[in-house]
Order: sequence, then structure tokens, then C-alpha cells
Amino acid sequence: MPEPYKSYAPITEWAEEDRPREKLLLKGRAALSDAELIGILLGSGTVSLSAVDLAKQILASVGHNLNELAKLSLKDLEKFKGIGQAKAITIAAALELGRRRKEAELPKRERITSSADAYRIIQPHLLDLPHEEFWVILLNRANEVLRKQPISSGGVSGTVADPKIVFKLALEHLASGVILVHNHPSGNLQPSQADQALTRKMKEAGAVLDIPVVDHLIFTERGHYSFRDEGLIL
Repeated sequence: MPEPYKSYAPITEWAEEDRPREKLLLKGRAALSDAELIGILLGSGTVSLSAVDLAKQILASVGHNLNELAKLSLKDLEKFKGIGQAKAITIAAALELGRRRKEAELPKRERITSSADAYRIIQPHLLDLPHEEFWVILLNRANEVLRKQPISSGGVSGTVADPKIVFKLALEHLASGVILVHNHPSGNLQPSQADQALTRKMKEAGAVLDIPVVDHLIFTERGHYSFRDEGLIL
């Protein structure tokens, strides 16, 4: 077992941006080293070692190889001073989650290449509704669906959608484009003047934020109207 580090400053005395938890909050998970991530799991070290230094010691024993670390038993981990059963179980559980994530298949995202695709994807949410609802479909750069989200719900003859809410959602999910959708329970496929004005307003907001409005669909049970197909969104 490697000798304990001779100099030791508690994590609470480190610069705030160097403390693992604060660093994660400020810079994101990817900015942390393996030792810092394990240090967060440990929570505390020993009298002579910080949690991060203890994590470095454990990693050094397996050549800084996480695959080898995952092979250590609970008893192996408990041989390190400062690692009791609870901390050993925490490390083992985290590594097991990583293994399961690696094995899990990423869900295939639906891709929208036409207004018909958008109509099909949103159909389960708007079919048979007696009132109007306004939805947004968030897209990535490959026109794959990131999220489908209701924005507002109204009466039989209309609903209101706020561009601030639409694009706040788009920014939060790092969307590269949006498709607007609202239904007409009456079955009328023609856009109203309010629909056209809202589409222009959304397009202008999207242009400022570099999140284009890809299309605006009017949904009915019998079919749909696409602002893009009609040349009103380019």
C-alpha cells in the first residue's frame, strides 16, 4: 500500500473552484478528474488524506484504470485506510451503474423529414381533443426529436402561446430547431390571422436566437396544414 501523503490541506481550505463539488457546479462533470469524481463519492478522507488524495491512492493501485478498479471486491477496497464498508459499497455501486449504462442501448430518436412525420409523431397527443392545445417539438441538428412539450391549453376556439416560454424550453434543451403545432378541434385546416401573426412572431424570435422555426402545423383529425409546405416558412 502506498505511503500516505505527507502534506495535507482539507478540501474546505482549497480554492472554491478547485473543490470537486463546486468545480462540478461551475464547470460541469467533464471537467473533473477520475480522482475528483471518486472523491465526491467518498465524501471524506482520513486524518492525513483528503477524499481526493485517498481516491488518487486507490486509482494508483490499479494503474489508474477504471476497468481494473471495477474488478476490486469490497474487501479489496476496505484494505485502504479510510474506506469502510459503506464507502466501498458506494464505489462499487457507482462502477456497476457505469457498466450497466455501457451495456444499455441508446433509444433511437425519431427523425422528422417532412410535415407528415411531424403530424404522425404529434398525433397521439392531439387526437380527439375537444379543446385547442399548443405544442412544440424540439429538434437537434439532424432533425431528430429531442422532446415534445405542451406549451398552453385553451378553449374550443383558441389558445395562446408565448414565444418566451417556447424558446426558453428550446435553450434549456440545446435545441437546434423547433416545430410548432396546434390543433383545430373544428377540423378547419385554414390558418387564422392570429395563427399567421403568431408564426411571424415566433420566426422573428427564433432568428434572433439562431433557433429556427422549422414548421408550424395546424393539426386536425383529417389531416394537417403545414406553413412550410405552403411556402410561409422558408
